[in-house]
Amino acid sequence: MKLQERFLKYVMMNTQSLEGTGTVPSTPGQKDFAQALVDELKDLGIADVRLDDMGYIYGSIPSNLDKNVPTIGFIAHMDTADAHPSPVKMPRVIENYDGGIITLESGAVLDPKTDENLRNAKGCSLIVTDGTTLLGGDDKAGVAEIMTALEYLTAHPETKHGKIAFSFTPDEEIGTSQDNFNVEAFGAEFAYTVDGADLGDIEYENFNGASAKITVQGVETHPGEAKDKMKNAMLIAMEFNAMLPPFERPEHTENYEGFYHLMHMDGDCSTATLRYIIREHDAEKFAKRKDTVRKVAELLNFKYGDGTVTAEVTDGYRNMTEMVRPHMHLIDYAKEAIAELGITPRVPAIRGGTDGAELSFKGVPCPNLGTGSWNHHSVTEVANIDHMEKTAELILAIIGKYAER
Repeated sequence: MKLQERFLKYVMMNTQSLEGTGTVPSTPGQKDFAQALVDELKDLGIADVRLDDMGYIYGSIPSNLDKNVPTIGFIAHMDTADAHPSPVKMPRVIENYDGGIITLESGAVLDPKTDENLRNAKGCSLIVTDGTTLLGGDDKAGVAEIMTALEYLTAHPETKHGKIAFSFTPDEEIGTSQDNFNVEAFGAEFAYTVDGADLGDIEYENFNGASAKITVQGVETHPGEAKDKMKNAMLIAMEFNAMLPPFERPEHTENYEGFYHLMHMDGDCSTATLRYIIREHDAEKFAKRKDTVRKVAELLNFKYGDGTVTAEVTDGYRNMTEMVRPHMHLIDYAKEAIAELGITPRVPAIRGGTDGAELSFKGVPCPNLGTGSWNHHSVTEVANIDHMEKTAELILAIIGKYAER
């Protein structure tokens, strides 16, 4: 199956993950997709394929070498974000992109003047939606690329390789994919997530991540009798947000700069809730950001009374760099493979997190590879088929590096 055909088939399956459902995986579509992948893997002739009752796929292809080399794994997540719906009509394929503006059916515009990836895609085949849904390249591009590489290995037994492990996981977008990941079942010594954006990127520095839930308890009274009695929870919540550094938000930061991001707010006069994500590369600065949230809550409690504002700060993932640095062959081999494919390797820091961040701290160092898709979590998402095919080749080239060395 060609990678383009495979990818289009995958994105038409609704696998959005959702918080708060109380199930694993969080939505039934993910389990349906997992079963379809298992069937496909078995059709490829891969005997070691396992789907557990929580929707995780584990499998491997045995080594065909007469020497010991590390077991290398590849991971992608099956779910997509709930920021927008999944595609309900077949995405549009743009052959031999001419380098101009792309207008989607919804009227949304993709402009190469403001999109560097689009500027670099002239002459390539692109996939876009109608502009009302996600495409799902995050991370069905990674799934399709790993599957395409596995298909090649099964079709070309003469290709030398050590033992290759693979896994496809649910619920990455809601931050719980590693909660139930079975490292022993995966069986890899080292691994790569295929969950980035730009072709040629190899990433091993990511944000430290935390979430914060701010709950404000107000006092509601009749507005005609409110003097010295009413405490409007919504206004206090707005005050809380205003006390966080205004230029330390995602829209004002880049590279290694961290941020506070207000994700959701709701409430009325009596109760209001704010939900944030907190991100920072440096561990010391990360701790200070979390402390800032708590101190703002303390100040408002001093002003309005104890118990008015409650701040619950919960740690998520950590920066994987300390776990990967002792194993820089992961980066060096990937950079060599990328360069040999005629691509300039880049090693940017991830302004987010991956399954590999948590997996690295479980004993399997796991940097991240770009997929060739971008504008993730938006209706202007694009997948570059040419770059995706190169990424599948890159996976095979990395496997080859370990076989050679």
